[in-house]
Amino acid sequence: MKILYIGNKLSKHGFSVTNIETLGDQLKDLGYEVYFASEYKNKCVRLIDMLFAVFRLRKKVKLVLIDVYSMQAFYFALFSAWMCRIAKVPYIPILHGGNLPARLKNNPVLSKSIFGHSKINVAPSRYLQDAFEQEGFHVQYIPNNIATSTYPFKERTNFDPFLLWVRSFDTIYNPHMAIDVVDGLSKKFPEVKLCMVGPDKDGSMKSCIEYAKRKGLQDNVLITGKLSKEKWHAISSEYDIFINTTHVDNTPVSVIEAMALGLPVVSTNVGGIPFLIENEKDGVLVADGDAQGMENAIRRIIKENDTGSNIVVNGRKKAESFDWEVVKEKWTELLDTV
Repeated sequence: MKILYIGNKLSKHGFSVTNIETLGDQLKDLGYEVYFASEYKNKCVRLIDMLFAVFRLRKKVKLVLIDVYSMQAFYFALFSAWMCRIAKVPYIPILHGGNLPARLKNNPVLSKSIFGHSKINVAPSRYLQDAFEQEGFHVQYIPNNIATSTYPFKERTNFDPFLLWVRSFDTIYNPHMAIDVVDGLSKKFPEVKLCMVGPDKDGSMKSCIEYAKRKGLQDNVLITGKLSKEKWHAISSEYDIFINTTHVDNTPVSVIEAMALGLPVVSTNVGGIPFLIENEKDGVLVADGDAQGMENAIRRIIKENDTGSNIVVNGRKKAESFDWEVVKEKWTELLDTV
């Protein structure tokens, strides 16, 4: 079966690896012939390449997969879906943006134009599945996946204030909150460490560096920039707690990866996160922007080793439910019935 996959394939330009690169390669390994668009960094050129790919391959491919995000890239999906309809090629949107439910409310006509004419819509979280079904769209849940066998599990039983944060530096992911958490913890734990991993998207990285300096935490906060998965997985063994500070979220793969690695996760309770993390069982949830609440949760994990240990074990079990060997069956079943 020949498939065109449309999304932002930009890791070679220093951006994070996205679904088009992971799922796309996995589908190729399953025997599907997959074409990709687009790798161009310039947004206008990228959009043109996406649209031209649909037109050029309209008689060759049987299906188009379209990654859909909730911010600017929403319009890439919109125009690509329109081109699929013009070219009479069936398409399946894959929903990623944690703010897509707001997009459904704010842009109902444009949303219906994409999601109402698709073969089906794939939601990687129950959160998005619920939101789209409430608006009357046909949705199938297929979660994001990881290959858990490649994640070295460290069963932590003692916890130090050594924190790991992995995300793009962007205001919607609230990286400054991580530094506020370190600031609070440093009063009791002067040895506190925070490692922040991820590419800069909107200038937030420089702002965080300056913010840490203003608070006198430059020796406590290490900002690495973008690292390969292999590199950040390797350094994760030096840290004991994973924090996720986002304002908006869906089902972040980095959180699932942290669970697989044996890091207890403390996260803001936003978007799809409560559909991923069961509070106090396989992670701890705090209110959006509540640095004090996150600090308190970290203090408790450090003080109550059993609490952290139970979260570690349960988190690994949760991560294993996202294993590719489980998820791939859902994809083959869907694609083979198109």
